[in-house]
Amino acid sequence: MTSTNPLAVSFDGVSKSFGPKQVLRDVSFQAARGQALCVLGRSGTGKSVTLKLIMALLKPDAGKIWIEEDDITALTTHEIPRVRRKIGYLFQDAALFDSLTLYENLALPLVRLTSKSQTEIDFTVDRVLGQVGLGGDKKKMPSELSGGMRKRAGLARALVLEPKILLADEPSSGLDRITAGEIDELLIQEKIERKTTLIVVTHDVHGARRVGDKFAVFDKGQLVSCGTATDVEHSENDTARKLISEH
Repeated sequence: MTSTNPLAVSFDGVSKSFGPKQVLRDVSFQAARGQALCVLGRSGTGKSVTLKLIMALLKPDAGKIWIEEDDITALTTHEIPRVRRKIGYLFQDAALFDSLTLYENLALPLVRLTSKSQTEIDFTVDRVLGQVGLGGDKKKMPSELSGGMRKRAGLARALVLEPKILLADEPSSGLDRITAGEIDELLIQEKIERKTTLIVVTHDVHGARRVGDKFAVFDKGQLVSCGTATDVEHSENDTARKLISEH
């Protein structure tokens, strides 16, 4: 690792099976601090499992996973929360608590996981909601939000603890092109303004090409191509070339 461009996430020979089914096979890739890595692949190729491994919700059968300077495969159960604090997770369905207002959804992790005062919590929630365009909606319940607003709210909750790394699972799924583009813009803004590392699992090639600096293409549990859009376009792997193409 170099001091000018340190690595945020690194997989080194990672494999993962569930019973007889091998989901990942000897996967290695890296994402530097402030870089957006978009993970592409057909359904069932190990993309979401990759995010769960980064969060240490799953353990690999082989290989090492580095989050900055920590090899999380070697950490104890008590050490993992310290590393998880560096990571935000935008779930595909936003994963908001339906019984809590938008303000309460965002305040909850700040109350539980930080020593911020009430004034600081209010300021942080207002700042993050304003950042995603929901500044006037903090008293609303999740049921009152449109699909696009729910996705923005999920992003706000993922960002409220100011993570160094943001994982996004299908951030544009179920959204129209205009709304999906707005979510893409928010991700780009987060990357540029806060130097947040993005790991984005997506089927949306158009959005991926806007957000991503680097692309990892999975097929049948293997990483078949990894690099810039141009690198993947000129890959020897036919699946990789097709997946990066917008046509």
